Amino acid sequence: MAAAAEQRGAGLEAAVRGGLRVLRERWMRGTRERGGTAPAPLPTPPDGAEGVSALQALPIDVQLNIMSFLSPQDLCHLGSTSCYWRAAVQDPLLWRYFLMRDLPSWTSVDWKSLPDVEIFNKAFSEVSDNALFDYMAVYKRSCPQGRRSLKSSRPRYGTVTSFLQSLVTQAEPRFAMFGPGLEELDDSLVEKMMTCPEILLVAGLHHRQIHGIESGISFRFNNSQIFNIVTLYSTTSVERRRAREGQAVAVNKMFYQENSIVGNQQAVHYSVIAQVRKVCEVVDGFIYVANAEAHREHDRQEELARILAMIDPALGPPNRPLLVLSCVSHVGVKRTPCVYMAHQLQLNLLRQPWMVQDTVAATLDGLLNGIEWLLEEANCKNAQ
Repeated sequence: MAAAAEQRGAGLEAAVRGGLRVLRERWMRGTRERGGTAPAPLPTPPDGAEGVSALQALPIDVQLNIMSFLSPQDLCHLGSTSCYWRAAVQDPLLWRYFLMRDLPSWTSVDWKSLPDVEIFNKAFSEVSDNALFDYMAVYKRSCPQGRRSLKSSRPRYGTVTSFLQSLVTQAEPRFAMFGPGLEELDDSLVEKMMTCPEILLVAGLHHRQIHGIESGISFRFNNSQIFNIVTLYSTTSVERRRAREGQAVAVNKMFYQENSIVGNQQAVHYSVIAQVRKVCEVVDGFIYVANAEAHREHDRQEELARILAMIDPALGPPNRPLLVLSCVSHVGVKRTPCVYMAHQLQLNLLRQPWMVQDTVAATLDGLLNGIEWLLEEANCKNAQ
């Protein structure tokens, strides 16, 4: 999927340079032929009017070509200069180009911002007048910078909430962490988390157990909130090492498979073993560590089935948040973009809040962003 997306991206750039005007005119012509309302034409100043910039006097296809080189932020700034440019910068094909160009580089996406799969499943040449909609709004809602600006514009009640919470004795939130990214990568994410106090401080190592499973490690986030992570491995350390070295095939011991017939097809369904079930019943959320290294083979359908087994509503509240750490071993490893990861795992089928965050095991890049989101969602659910 990622390779196909890269090929589409290369074709998009060539298409947008030469075809934006043609496609836009076809869209407007088709709308008029159907009796619909065409987009308002760009305001044209009368001949000889003063104050017309040299850029505005260029042909529309040249203007669109120039605007395609701007960043979305610069384009919005341009749109604030006049009525003409406010209309010009809203061209839907231009924003579709930005969306297709930039989404592979985004480092996070969540349940509120994931672009629909149809947006990037079609080649640029297949876009018709029926397929055009407000790509500018999609871009603003989906890009991480836009989500951060929306978050920062909300009222800041964090300090007050933190003070009030300090007056109430609460158990530290606990999260179950599992997934192939814990076991298949050359660099250990858990080991790095435990040995980088400048990034994430270990607040406690517990010796008690939860129904036969270690009760986890407590960390201190941002020098304030303490949270606990129960790490669930599907194999022993020896089995994981042998699997990474290619000496054996690892068999996941956390789940057992149950086959069922749906229609005329056999469906794979997983359930968790008794010990893991007890953990799922007491945690406040889940961390799934996905292997995002593009050169490896992945069965995302099977991964989804195991995620669904862990977050089964029969095991606890149905709205507990899920953080997906889209993880690679170290910087430089080609990764599956987080937007593609979200669609491959079919996270849009889930009913609880989720977020996919790009992470690097060797440096912990991106980890704190994911933990911050998870703690906010867990605190929000506890407050309710």
